[in-house]
Order: sequence, then C-alpha cells, then structure tokens
Amino acid sequence: MKTIKFLTLGLLMTMSVMSVSAQFKNTEDSICKTNTFLYQEAYKSKQYLDAYEPWKIALETCPKSSKNLYIRGATILKAKFNATKDPNERKAIVDELMQMYDMRIQNYGEAAEVTARKAYDMEQLRGNAALKEYYELYAEAMRLGASSLDVAFIERYFDATVKYVTSGNEDTTLIVDNYDIASDALDALVAAETDSAKKAELYGVIAHVENRFSPFASCDELVKIYTKKFAATPDDITLLKKITTILRKKKCMDTELFFAATEKLHALEPSPSTAYLMAQMCYNKDRHNEAAKYINDALAGAEDKDKYNMYILQGLCYTNTNNYSAARTAYNKAAEMEPSKGEPYRLISQLYAKGAKAVSDGMGGRSAYWAAVDAARKAITVDGSPENVEAANRLISSYSGHFPKQDEAFMLDLIDGNSFTVPGWIGVSTTIRTRK
Repeated sequence: MKTIKFLTLGLLMTMSVMSVSAQFKNTEDSICKTNTFLYQEAYKSKQYLDAYEPWKIALETCPKSSKNLYIRGATILKAKFNATKDPNERKAIVDELMQMYDMRIQNYGEAAEVTARKAYDMEQLRGNAALKEYYELYAEAMRLGASSLDVAFIERYFDATVKYVTSGNEDTTLIVDNYDIASDALDALVAAETDSAKKAELYGVIAHVENRFSPFASCDELVKIYTKKFAATPDDITLLKKITTILRKKKCMDTELFFAATEKLHALEPSPSTAYLMAQMCYNKDRHNEAAKYINDALAGAEDKDKYNMYILQGLCYTNTNNYSAARTAYNKAAEMEPSKGEPYRLISQLYAKGAKAVSDGMGGRSAYWAAVDAARKAITVDGSPENVEAANRLISSYSGHFPKQDEAFMLDLIDGNSFTVPGWIGVSTTIRTRK
C-alpha cells in the first residue's frame, strides 16, 4: 500500500534532515521533523491523501514552523473533501479547513486575506448550503482590510451580497451599502495601480460590479432606501457622506434627498467640496444669491486646482443677479487659473452683450457689441480647440449683426478703425466697426 511505502521513507530521515532543518530553528522536536518530512514527500508526489495524517500531526505539533503548512494544508484538505461523497464527512472536513485558516491567522496574521480565502473555500465547497456563512466571511474580510485584498475577492464579495439579498436574507439596502464599500475599494486600487494590464483587470471587475448593481440602482430605489435612514439619524455624518457619495455616483443629484443631505453635511462638517455642491444645487434651483454665498465659501478654502470651475460658477451666479462687473472679475480669475481655456472669454463676451442696454453711448449700447466680439476673438486666440472656435465664431457672427450702421456712425462722428472706450461698467478700449 502507498501508506506503507511512504512510512518506510522514515528510514531516509538522516539523509534528508538538512533540507528541512531551516524550518525548525526554535525546536528539536523529532515528531515535528519526522511528520513534516513525511507529508512533504507525499505532497511532492501529489499523494495528498497519504499526506493528510503526517500533515495533521505536524500542524498540531509545530504550527509556527512554516506558512507552507497552511498553504499546502488547504490543498490536502480539499483533496480529502473530494475523495468522499458523505455529506457529514464533507462538512467535518470544511470545518477542519476553517479551523486551519484560523490557526494561520493566529500564527501568521494576514487576517483580511485569509478570511477572504475562508469565504471563497466555503463558497466553493459547500455552495448555497453555506450562503450565510460565506457571505459573512467575505463581509468580515472587507471590514478587516479591503485595500489588501485581491480584486477577485472584492468581486466575489459583491456577488455574494447580491445572492444573499435575492435569496431573501436581507432587503436591498444591504446591496446599496455594500456597493458603496466595494466601489470605494476598487476606486482606491485603480488609483494606486500603475501596471496597465492590472488596471485593465480592475476596470473589468468595476464593470462587473456596476452591472450586478444596476437593477438595484435606480434613483427612486436609492432615495426610498436612504430617505428612511436620513429621517432616522439626520445628524449621522458617516451616513450623510454615504448618501451624498452614492447619489452622486449614480447621478441622482437632482433629488431632494441629495440636496437635504448635502445641506445637513455642510452645516455639520463644512468644507469647500460641500459648499461647492450647495452652490451648484442652489444655482440649478435658480437660487442665485444663495449659490453666490456658497461659492464664496468654497473659494475661501479651495485648492487652486479646483478653483477654475468655482470661478465659472461664481460668474454665472453674479450674471444672473445682474452684478455684471463682479461676474467679469470672476471670469477673469477663472482665466488666470486655466489660461489656455476659451470659456471664460466666451462668457465675458456674452456678458457684454447681455449688459449692452445699460451702456449709454448714444447708439443704444451698440458699442458693447464691439467689446463682445473682441472677447470672443480673445477666446479663439487662447484656445484653438474645434469646439471653442466654433462656439466663439457663433458669438462673433451674432454680435457683429448688432454693430451700428455706417450712416448712424457717421452722424455720431464715429470712423471705422478709430479707438473707442465703451462707457459704463464695461469701460474697455475697443475699435469702431460698422455694418452696411
């Protein structure tokens, strides 16, 4: 028998002891040495069932001798599982495997990774019969350290979540909450990954998670779930951050819940980002004075890299409250943040046209359109992108049609090509131009 064959290998111990002695620097336990040698020899020959008994003795005798005891032990126990069809024996083997993993954590740490392996093996070996157990193990692994897990375990965690809920164990709130956890972990892994192939793999997992989440991700469903939680604990900052994050991710920012949660979060823990969100939402609701206040708060603490969009929004708020001079100042500051963007100058061009009627130049404010065309041309000068050039040319074409006619200019002693300072709040020097 193979068992007898491998037991006789004990006679060769003296010839092989040097190959394993490095594993036993802190012990001279002959039982440990003998059984380690025997299980390793059987393992090398893929005689996993013969390896089981000496491996078990080695594990009990010297559990700290080598991490390989646990790595190889998983293979041995799975082979033992596959060798029997008896359900009670199979359950006992899985229990033994789980206990072995617990010993590995106790002796070698790596709790998150090993717990995830426990979950995966439980799922593969016992299937639906152990759904609750393996789901809880995946969840525990994520709590212990999602950032240290292999991406495949994060994928399995979310799949297990969906299966756990759709099997009637929890309501869809759990899927939403765990999607938030999984997507944050995946986003962090993508941000840290530099290898293009590994990053592509991560994007594949993200797509899979998004696809699994999609049936549960309608704005109506999310609002229904989180409205109850928000009503129960409106001052819970962790919950508020979760609500605002997930509603933003799923493009549900036009909901009353998102507004209310962001407003509460800003009141409890104000920051440039929450102030900016409040400004955006107030602007979209045509509450321009409130939006201007929030955007001013945001700009007071924002980093330069975030200020361009904030200045653009500030300019729009002032434009809609007819504070044209302040709006132009905001657009010019945006241009300082991003000198190669034409958008600020296009907005100034539109601002001049919008304020033309307030210009007292003796020709119904038509000089404002000279300034408007100048600003649009400036946009083309700094930004040659096709979309900017097209948009600026549309403005030039439209505003050129408002230039004074030649005979009208003649009556006012205005000569084409001469300089002219637009009066009033615009106050810029331009060139006289007429149309037939």
